[in-house]
Amino acid sequence: MNFFAITSPGIEVILQNELKELGIKGLKRIAGGVEAKGKIEDLWKANLWSRTANRIVVRIDEFHASSFHELERRAKKVEWSKYVVRGATVAFRVTCRKSRLYHSDAVAERFENVLVQQLGAKIGDRNTDDDSDGNAQLFIVRIADDVCTVSIDSSGELLHRRGYRQAVAKAPLRETLAAAMLIGSGWDKQSPLVDPMCGSGTIPIEAAMMARNIAPGARRTFAFLGWPDHNTAAWNDLVQQAKSGEAPLSDTKIIASDRDAGAITAAKSNAERIGVDQDIDLSQRALSAVEFPDEKGWIVTNPPYGLRVGESAPLRNLYATLGKVLSHQARGYHLALLSADKKLEAQLRLPLREAFRTTNGGIPVHLVTGQLGRGTS
Repeated sequence: MNFFAITSPGIEVILQNELKELGIKGLKRIAGGVEAKGKIEDLWKANLWSRTANRIVVRIDEFHASSFHELERRAKKVEWSKYVVRGATVAFRVTCRKSRLYHSDAVAERFENVLVQQLGAKIGDRNTDDDSDGNAQLFIVRIADDVCTVSIDSSGELLHRRGYRQAVAKAPLRETLAAAMLIGSGWDKQSPLVDPMCGSGTIPIEAAMMARNIAPGARRTFAFLGWPDHNTAAWNDLVQQAKSGEAPLSDTKIIASDRDAGAITAAKSNAERIGVDQDIDLSQRALSAVEFPDEKGWIVTNPPYGLRVGESAPLRNLYATLGKVLSHQARGYHLALLSADKKLEAQLRLPLREAFRTTNGGIPVHLVTGQLGRGTS
């Protein structure tokens, strides 16, 4: 099968390397994700193990359609019964570009009618923002230059939903982006890792999962589990194999702190939920009180961006303080910091280079990295 792993812009290289390490073949990196070819087991592995994919879809048909009559005729020939059980709820998300068929809702309605006629399907909400309708099997239809590509979502809930983050602090960081930051920083999973502004704990929790080899999808469900020919026994074996490869505890020092007591309470709850609370040293403390192990390691953090009016002055002071603390107390450490403002970065007075650009909650951001103690001022 041909499938497409979707990720945030700028993360494609990291995702491609992830899929390559899983042994998946036929990889082709394009804007917004990575195309791949493989068996159903490869699709399972990608959903189970990818830390940076947002969703994985399977391309089930592609055909020319420049009229609704042609669209309906071809839609009836798609092998829907391979993916949808009779009476299931389905949802269609359609985009049209440079095509004679340009009304996305009208296109969706034609597909919905076919599923109702052939399989007695129920119709879910086609206007969801970033996730499929609860129990609905999502299909993604793209019409470009009169070519219609039909894909089925294999993931269900977006893959950043690992199942542990129910308690969140302000401006939560998606799990997939936290994982991309850790991978993009070059962290080796063994050296100490410090996050001095951890919020609800997403970065240290993702780090602990990586250090213990916990598959991010091992404790959640997926849309493909409901496909008619799903091999439950083989899937359960794969999940059990993943769980048996988890380390009982991490030997890696993972230290996280935040000055906000509510954030630390949320972080502890989230860490307990996924079972890594014993792997992370979580504490409430100010930046000036953060302690760094003598063994040199990595600092990976997501400080506030300050996009609202009146926040710039306090944040300049925060970044200046962070720069002084790191320069004096963390010499020799590697730093990776997610930033949306180069003027704030300048307050750090640290030598930094860009690792990748992406978005966080719709805000353009980039990961900057550097090694402390080299040309710092």
